[in-house]
Amino acid sequence: MMLRALIPFALLMVVLAAAASCETTPPQPVVWTPGASDVTAEVPQTGLNLEPAPADDQPAPTPTEPMELALLPVLPDNVNPLTGLVVANPDLLNRRPVMVKVSNYPRTGRPHAGLTYADIVFEYYIGYGFNRFMAVYLGQDADRVGPVRSGRLVDAQLTEMYQGLLFYGNADDKVDEVLLAELGSRALAEKFIPSPPKYRIDGEIMETTLFVNTAELTDYVNRLNQVSNSRRDLRGMIFSDEIHPINEPASFLAVQFSRQARGEWLYNDDTRLYERWIESGANEQTIDMIPLVDRLNNQQVTAANVVILYATYTEFAPTLHDIAIFDQNVGKRAIFFRDGVRMEGTWKAVSNGRPIMLFNSYDLPYHLKPGNTWFILVGDLSTFRATAPGQWELRFDIP
Repeated sequence: MMLRALIPFALLMVVLAAAASCETTPPQPVVWTPGASDVTAEVPQTGLNLEPAPADDQPAPTPTEPMELALLPVLPDNVNPLTGLVVANPDLLNRRPVMVKVSNYPRTGRPHAGLTYADIVFEYYIGYGFNRFMAVYLGQDADRVGPVRSGRLVDAQLTEMYQGLLFYGNADDKVDEVLLAELGSRALAEKFIPSPPKYRIDGEIMETTLFVNTAELTDYVNRLNQVSNSRRDLRGMIFSDEIHPINEPASFLAVQFSRQARGEWLYNDDTRLYERWIESGANEQTIDMIPLVDRLNNQQVTAANVVILYATYTEFAPTLHDIAIFDQNVGKRAIFFRDGVRMEGTWKAVSNGRPIMLFNSYDLPYHLKPGNTWFILVGDLSTFRATAPGQWELRFDIP
């Protein structure tokens, strides 16, 4: 309920905010030219009010179910609604998804743990040129996920839409208020969670030492018995081997958040998956790229689907942003990558308690490739262009 109040809150606060081919050989260093996202405006931090709106004593009317939901098929009990795949252990689907905040910076926390086991990963900007991940686990668990870092405002929306359990490091007090108001006992801050299911490892700095076991976190929530953890209706994503006929070649995608934060996806013709690369360092002229691997299995992170979602960022302070996900009923731009091609479409949040829905250029449900999906939330001012045949680059930007 709290996030319903963030719409007027965002309106109030906005015044404060100012490959090369399909080969798997390492890409060449990227020559960097500065963009607008490298400059962070100083935003006044006074007057920030994240207090929950007063509850209405009158019960809200039951909303009419959006017609888009009628397009969703009923899935067999053993099919993961987040991947479209039959799962080895259908009992895992009889719970809420476990959603974990995963740090991408500082680089000393790499390689990450558990990303190859996630059904979905969300990637978004957090300020000062950096990005962060939220990994979603339902069809399988990971013994370690991390390094775990703090929550952000958008996490309340995403966790509510996927009806999940959110595990995060300690957040700003005002952000914690929002997470608790929207999620209640499903907001699992590190400071309140015992060991196990959380774990600390040795590290150079404290920010890179926190990890969580997703199966043990599920068991902990069940034992605590403060929140229902039964199977959720998570229909919203549609999966098919069918590829939309209006498409263009896409063997390479680069997403540049800033001079120091870059991700690249290279399509592998043999596996028919996109392989993720990440920057290992940057100087004034070049950015060096290496495979993004999972420390649990030393495998490179791959995705069956890479989806860019354009969304409205509101900056309240250099490291405090909200991203408008709830109540997006009209449709905002989405760019889909699967099977070595890209397609244009839109995304909607037709219900704030149901996963994001995707639509093709005919405004019909878009068919994802069965498998995992990596969503990238980018600002409305971000630029997207072809750099060569089959090669695409997005430059992140926000007002």
